[in-house]
Amino acid sequence: MRDPKTYTDLLYEEKEGIATITLNRPDKMNAFRGITCDELIHAFNRAGWNTDIGVIVLTGAGTRAFCTGGDQSAHEGSYDGTGTIGLPMEALHAIMRVVPKPVIAKVRGYAIGGGNVLATLCDLTIAAESAQFGQVGPKVGSVDPGFGTAYLSRIVGEKKAREIWYMCRRYTAQEAAAMGLVNKVVPDDQLDAEVETWCREIVERSPTAIAIAKRSFNADTDSIAGIGGLGMQALKLYYATEESQEGVKAFNEKRKPDFRRFAR
Repeated sequence: MRDPKTYTDLLYEEKEGIATITLNRPDKMNAFRGITCDELIHAFNRAGWNTDIGVIVLTGAGTRAFCTGGDQSAHEGSYDGTGTIGLPMEALHAIMRVVPKPVIAKVRGYAIGGGNVLATLCDLTIAAESAQFGQVGPKVGSVDPGFGTAYLSRIVGEKKAREIWYMCRRYTAQEAAAMGLVNKVVPDDQLDAEVETWCREIVERSPTAIAIAKRSFNADTDSIAGIGGLGMQALKLYYATEESQEGVKAFNEKRKPDFRRFAR
């Protein structure tokens, strides 16, 4: 088993039945690149199949962001890792659902773009009052055409999911809770204690019953993986277009993109 000290982009801890996976790129607002996703897959496998672990917490280092999605500095028509789009998103999303343990998102600051998708995919989400949620794909020439869209609509409803993706607005923790995207909101200084309380309760429950429950919940939405696979293949083609690349260039140049000139 890999030594946790060898992780480049993550921190990993196991304590009293709780595994905590921390995205550790605070200088990049905990945005993920290829190696980050590879390490997340490894860490989820590590915690998910350890019988001593009853619950997994996913969080971000620092106070500014949980995760802000794909690192645009590692995106030039494709990201810098493996997988259909240069990021193994299908594999990462799959392992978060496949592991027979509840995964709790502990969110401070921004959960934006792919970070919002990760929080959506977690079984439970507990947010600090400082948390902000939202999608940015159509603003930067991207989209998450699978769990980020279809599964989101299962959680918040189709009208709200379409608003989130089409408008690219940001939502407070309280607004996210009202739409069902967040289970509970607490003051920032109480977030760690609140998540630990939830974890302690879960660890006391029957692990087999929870595993069966998680798999039965997943069975209803597993078809979205197929939608996502097809969507990622389309996204790969989209990333090769000038329209998508305009979004990345504008983001890195800190200017407003001009997408309409590429409309066909």
